[in-house]
Amino acid sequence: MTAAATATELDHAVIMVRDRLEQAAPHFERQGYTLSETEVHNLGSWNRLIVLEHSYVELLGWPPGKPPARKEIADSPLGLEALVLRTEDAEATYERLRAAGYAVNPVQVLTRPAKVAGQVMEARFHTVRFAEQPIPGIRLYFCRHLTPACVWQPALMKHANGARAVAEVAAHGRDPAALAARFADVADVVAQPAEGGEWIVPLGHARLRIRPSAGQGDGLDTLTLVDRDGRASVLDTGF
Repeated sequence: MTAAATATELDHAVIMVRDRLEQAAPHFERQGYTLSETEVHNLGSWNRLIVLEHSYVELLGWPPGKPPARKEIADSPLGLEALVLRTEDAEATYERLRAAGYAVNPVQVLTRPAKVAGQVMEARFHTVRFAEQPIPGIRLYFCRHLTPACVWQPALMKHANGARAVAEVAAHGRDPAALAARFADVADVVAQPAEGGEWIVPLGHARLRIRPSAGQGDGLDTLTLVDRDGRASVLDTGF
């Protein structure tokens, strides 16, 4: 683990809505979440965000009646399907992953409009994506925010239900120790054993908890959020 990567954090979790964003959004609003406006990426996908402290939840898909906008999400299932890790140096992350033997694509520029204080700005990101996912069943990539103020807007972080932050992501694996080791290697952090054969991968202000599963591959299960009073609840994705 390199010194520069000791603070690797969860940047955001992705809930895939495919071509159902317009139908899915009210489900989250009824639960008391504030959603950002629908915006379209330069790559053709569109999203709405639940913005929290340190990280956010992205509802990701593409306009109905059109083919999937991006090849890497065309076959993604509905529900929680991806975790995005934060990087402060996308080129260095790319070089680290490539040197470690991962099939990784060169740094990509991602943009979308963002309305900030009534003005339309351009939100810009550098992303590091995999040509071949290191963990089948869990989509991973890295993101550097070039315009963080376009995402972490105070108005978007006020939720009627008091939601404040992502505390934990739960996942399952046939071999939790191996899955934790692989994920930790990608993230450049140290995995920790827990009770009951579970493993914990620290991700800054959040953590990934991996539990044993019989007869299943590796995959993501749930997001646990905490509110302003410290109460924890599992996000109801509706899928």
